[in-house]
Amino acid sequence: MTNPDLLTALEVAAVLRCSKAHVCKAINGRVKNVTPLPAIAMGRRKLIRRSSLEQWIEANERALSGAMMGASPKIHAVDA
Repeated sequence: MTNPDLLTALEVAAVLRCSKAHVCKAINGRVKNVTPLPAIAMGRRKLIRRSSLEQWIEANERALSGAMMGASPKIHAVDA
């Protein structure tokens, strides 16, 4: 029996379209400019609540929308 409300790191990776290793880094707070992904630790195994994942995505999306990068200065071949 599986619980659809609990996701493995591999299932979260599929949702986020990234690697399982990157999800583990997010859980451990080792991804720059991203808050740690909340997880339930069961020994080495990490489980993520679907609702926590959705809230985490929204929170990080809002945080990054305020930090949009400005236009980069253009360098012309003549000026180089």
